[in-house]
Amino acid sequence: MSAAQGFSIGEGQGHFINGVAPVDIDAGAQTSDAFKMANYTHATVIISLGVTGAASTVTVKESTDASGSGATAIAFAYYAEETAAGDTTGARTAATSSGFATSTNDGIYYILEIDAEDLSDGSEWVTVHMTDPGAATFASIGIILSGARYAEVEAPTAIA
Repeated sequence: MSAAQGFSIGEGQGHFINGVAPVDIDAGAQTSDAFKMANYTHATVIISLGVTGAASTVTVKESTDASGSGATAIAFAYYAEETAAGDTTGARTAATSSGFATSTNDGIYYILEIDAEDLSDGSEWVTVHMTDPGAATFASIGIILSGARYAEVEAPTAIA
């Protein structure tokens, strides 16, 4: 077997967090598990939407601890794939701290990119939020942390 190209999450070169398992977010607004960026330089967040009854607003917040103390909405960049069953994202888009509204198309996804250096001093915890759209909408949030400060066989945990 040849050497791997890129990086392997399973071999500790990245770290995956199941921030929100697939769920009907019409049952209430969803907040991902809080994840700590202190040991990582970058987070890629993948929001996947299946059946979409209505738009939801996506925001990202930084805080000083896992419980959300001092939570403040922040600006971030994202890429959208809003064509049902598509696999090619649009151009990088800058979202303000107010976030963005998702499409009402089914079978779409968004990729959010967050750099640790863009967080405020002392605010190393991050959460991703989706508002209740008011109609059946199935979504999940997966988080991939990369650029670990300490290379190990097992990446350092990033949740409380």
